Formats: sequence, C-alpha cells, structure tokens
Amino acid sequence: MRTLISTAFISADGVADSPGGEAGYRNAGWTFKNVEFVPESFELKGTEQKEAAAMLMGRKSYEAFSPVWPDMAEFADYKVLPKYVVSTTLTDEQLVSNWGETTILRSLDDVAALKQTEGGPIIVHGSIELNHALEDADLIDRYHLLVFPVLLGAGRRLFSTADMSTRKLKLVDSAAYSNGIQKNVFEVER
Repeated sequence: MRTLISTAFISADGVADSPGGEAGYRNAGWTFKNVEFVPESFELKGTEQKEAAAMLMGRKSYEAFSPVWPDMAEFADYKVLPKYVVSTTLTDEQLVSNWGETTILRSLDDVAALKQTEGGPIIVHGSIELNHALEDADLIDRYHLLVFPVLLGAGRRLFSTADMSTRKLKLVDSAAYSNGIQKNVFEVER
C-alpha cells in the first residue's frame, strides 16, 4: 500500500490558507512576509520532491499550480511525476500539456484504490478541502508540517473540524530553526 502524505505550511494557529500570496486573502503571502528566509528550514521541501512518486491535488490547487510549477526550477522533480487531481468538474481538456501525466480522480474511492497500487509515496500539496475529505476518510498516512511562528486568526485551516474518533499521531521527525519555523513530521497510528 502506498503512503499518502499531506504537506503544508501552517501558522501556529493552524491556518494553511494563501501561504504563497494567492489573491483574495488579507494575509496572503504570510510565509515570506513574516519570517526570515533560512534555507535549512525549508530542507523538508527538497526531501519531499526526492521521496514522492506521485502528486495528488484538488481542482483548485491544480488550477493554481499547473500554470506556474511546470516551469519553476524549484519544482523540477515534480514535473515528471504522475499527477492525480480529485475533481467532479475538471475535464481532460482543461489539463495542461507541459506538466507530465495527469489523471482525474472522481471520488475518494478512487483515491483509496490509488493507494492500493504499487509505487512510492503520494504527496498532497495545498488542497485544503481535499485534505479535510482525506482526513475524514482516514486516508492520510503522514503529515509534513512546517509551522510558522505567526498567528493569523482568519483563514482556512489544514485540519478538518468534523467530529471523528481520536486519531493518534506519532512524531517521527522534528526540528526547530533560527527563524522560528518548526518542522513536525507525524505518522498516523492505526
């Protein structure tokens, strides 16, 4: 079974909304406005690219990333990975042609079936609504979190607010950096 990894930049109060500067949010770009850039604090992002064997996204994240990421040197390793987009509305004609193989999945059952295939880890970037659904369905196996030392108050949070049974997380890797960012890697215990 493949490992499904949710990776995110989150504020200390759990907000994951608009870390890179997406329009329409009052704190857009909070990851770089509020914290000094220290390269080692972002090492996890490079490790993820080397470890991932596929990417999974929701439609909104796909539409945000697909016009930009294919030509960015920082995400070169992702260009060749198979990509899966969970959407009931996206069509094959709307997929970009310069970002490698992309498959549209229509349901969480399709995601569960993908996890049963052969291959390495599947990484989920952004995709807050998809993260909520995956979490609620107990499909996430590991979380890679870079926690920023800021409180944002408003904004969409990475974790679902659904009333569910307790899920225990096991901290398997962590670090704190001079800019206040904390790396926390959790495995979901089952």
